[in-house]
Parts: sequence; structure tokens; C-alpha cells
Amino acid sequence: MNRVYLDNAATTPLSEEVVDAMVEVMKISYGNPSSTHSFGQEAKALIEGVRRNIADSLKVQPAEIVFTSCGTESNNLIIKSCVEHLGVERIITSPLEHKCVAESVRDMKARKGVEVVYIRPNHQGDLSLDDIEKALQSSDKKTLVTLMHANNEVGNIYDIKAIGELCKKYNAYFHSDTVQTIGHLDLDFSKMNIDFASCSAHKFHGPKGNGFAYIRKSTKLKGMISGGGQERDMRSGTENVVGIVGLGKAFDLCIQNLEIYKNKIQEIKDYTIHQLIDKIKGVKFNGRSSEAENSLFTLVNVLLPFKDPLIGFKLDMKGIAISQGSACSSGAAKPSTVMLMLLTDEEMENCTPLRVSFSHYTTKEEIDKLVEALVSIQQDFK
Repeated sequence: MNRVYLDNAATTPLSEEVVDAMVEVMKISYGNPSSTHSFGQEAKALIEGVRRNIADSLKVQPAEIVFTSCGTESNNLIIKSCVEHLGVERIITSPLEHKCVAESVRDMKARKGVEVVYIRPNHQGDLSLDDIEKALQSSDKKTLVTLMHANNEVGNIYDIKAIGELCKKYNAYFHSDTVQTIGHLDLDFSKMNIDFASCSAHKFHGPKGNGFAYIRKSTKLKGMISGGGQERDMRSGTENVVGIVGLGKAFDLCIQNLEIYKNKIQEIKDYTIHQLIDKIKGVKFNGRSSEAENSLFTLVNVLLPFKDPLIGFKLDMKGIAISQGSACSSGAAKPSTVMLMLLTDEEMENCTPLRVSFSHYTTKEEIDKLVEALVSIQQDFK
């Protein structure tokens, strides 16, 4: 059976060039980057080269890039350290955030008594800048705003430049979970009032277990892991040199091919939407995922006109890997917080949400196989 992978928002396959770069490091650069001898300094040079390349692309200082294990660690570090070390007493966020952000915020509320203000989305998953400004105006407490750049389930892209300007106006810190956009969009942090951001390499064909946090130097944020003082005392522990090189190679490939990949994936996304509309009567799309503007080109969130909680399993049996929501937690399929916020009770009762996410490896033939399988499954409900 030729298997089809359409869950790239959860993770992406490693690029062959990334694998080659990592294997080369495993063979010859095995020194500890904290060691002062030549073996260690060679490893250290590899890390610093990746750091400089990422910083140059994002238009920030190299010292503001801190390597971590993933976006989850980066988000935990930023949110919890803002409370622990910067005296944040209030967090403005939304119910649409990734679970690692949502749980970190809840943890700070429970353990530190932080006030939490939620910006409620409309039925399309949009957040109102007016609502954000009203929330910022309503208190003089030291505030952190944590709002993602793009939603990992419905693909809505939020105006983090405008949000950053509001945060600057009201003297609030601004953190954005950029896991779904770094490596896919051309980002210039020097033009945004953004204090903190996060990245996971495996979202753009890099290795799992590697990511970074962008931490604006002027914030003076402190690390949460004590030890040997690696990563400028922001994240102690021996660095994963192999993984960092893999992250760097994947990042470089995506930035170098940004427009090529974007155009190819957007074509696949458009083809998917058209095929679904043509073959499945009554199909709808959640959030702004079917739109060309203000939406990630890497995914579309489909609302199928029949209820089938086992659809992910059925598609998997047909060799098609797909998601019914976020892959931020394991277990049986159940409605995500995002879907509960955006869908009506009637839609929750009678329809099935499905996230289809693409990479530059995705083909139209794979989309045809998906649509054919969905048509076959729909026949069981007629």
C-alpha cells in the first residue's frame, strides 16, 4: 500500500539534505561544545554558525536566539520566566492557543495567582484588535500578551505587528507562538514590537527535539534550567549539536526556497479545496483556512457534512495519515478547544472537522486518494 501523509502541521518528514548534514556531524563533530580544546570548539562553531544564520534572517541579534528542545519548551520558558523573573501579574491570551501555552498560563494562574484575560474569537476564529486594546487599557498591572502568529488547527494568521504596537503603547510584554510560521513565512522581527517567540524544527523538515526561543535582550529574561550556564545562561545543559545543525540546515533550505515552496503548496491547497467542493456536497471550511489571505498556505480545516468520530482511523486503514485536530496531546479523537469555540452545537452534533496539512512533498495524486476515500466513507452515511 502506498501511504499518504497529510499531517504536516503535526510534523514534517526530514529533508534528505538535513539527514546528510546531521550524519556528517555525528561522524566528525562529537566534541562537547563547552570544552576548550579543538574538538569542543569545532562543535561550538557549528552551533554559533546556525545561531548567526537564524538571527540574520529574523533581523535580530545572535545573542537573542536560545536553542531549546522544541516550541513547547520555548513557550514554557518564556511564559513562566516572565512571571517568575519579570514580575508579570497579568496575562492576556486567547482560547485558541496551543496547549503548551494554555497550560503554562493556567499553571501560572494556579501557582502564582496571575490574572488571566481571554480575548474571545468570533465564529471565524478572528481576534479583535479593539478587544485586545480594551484588555490592555483595563489594568495597570505588569502584563504579558501571549497570542500565536497562526493557528495550528484552522490556519488563521493574526496581525502580530499590530498587536505588538498595542503592547508597546501600553507597556506590555508581547510573546507570540510562531511555531507554524517560522520557516514558512518571511519574518522580520526588527519591524515588530515582539519580545519573545518560539520555533520547532520539525515543523519545517528538521529534526524533532530541537527548537529555539527568540528572547529580546532588553527584556533581561532569565533561564529556568540551572547548570553549566550554556546558551548564555538561558538554558543550561550540553547542547544537541547534531539537532541544532539539522535545525539550521532545514531553516536555511526553507528560507532559500521560500517562494518556491509557498507557490507549490498553495497550488496543492487550492486543488484540495476545489476537489472537496466538487466531490463532497455540503462540505464547508473552518476558520479562514480556505482563504488565500490571512491564512496559512500549509493547511485547510474541513467540515465534513456527516458525523464520524472514527474517520481518522478509517483513513489510516486506507493508508492516509491525517488529523482531526492538534497533535499536541495523545489519546482518542475528541473535539479540540478550538473546534468547540468555533463550531455551533448543530455542527458539533452533525459534522466532522478534519485538518489536512501539506508540505512541498505533497502531490495532487495524494489529494485525489484522500478525496476518493472521503467520498467512499460518506456513502456509508447516506
